[in-house]
Amino acid sequence: MRIFYDTEFLEDGRHIDLISIGIVAEDGREYYAVNRDMPVRKIRKHKWLMENVVPSLPKGHGDRRNHVPRSWLFDYADPVVKRRARIADDVMDFIRASGDDVQLWADYGAYDHVALCQLWGRMIDLPEGVPMFTNDIQQERARLGLNWDELPQQESGEHNALADARHNLVRAQYLDQLSRE
Repeated sequence: MRIFYDTEFLEDGRHIDLISIGIVAEDGREYYAVNRDMPVRKIRKHKWLMENVVPSLPKGHGDRRNHVPRSWLFDYADPVVKRRARIADDVMDFIRASGDDVQLWADYGAYDHVALCQLWGRMIDLPEGVPMFTNDIQQERARLGLNWDELPQQESGEHNALADARHNLVRAQYLDQLSRE
């Protein structure tokens, strides 16, 4: 089974710090989590993340809005906000529930794969059943001789990890159809 995923992260050329992860399996299951342990102070100093990623993080709604300090990047009480260790367990369970022949897929997935693997530490620490590589939608696009702008474009939700993972599935299905023609 193929699993499509996306991560949002802070990278400084030396470290990749997970902000959020979205995962979509071909069987319809989905998972989304925001890393409670993300480096908030560093993210605040990163203009692009503040403009593009932070707006998609959970915000307080209704009465909760009045109890979430403006200084918070996201609502810590939202159920999708989890400790990194909890996210690692959830992701491992999600992947294992997909069977023995799991393929991971991402779009421009090199850093996504590192962010995913680092949930468990080093690459050699990956739990059994978690693939050691991620297939890349852009590589498949290039293999089929397509230009980037020939892929279906995402209409909304860009830089929300779950919306991006869903769109990765859409792109993969489009590429599947082209490869069968």
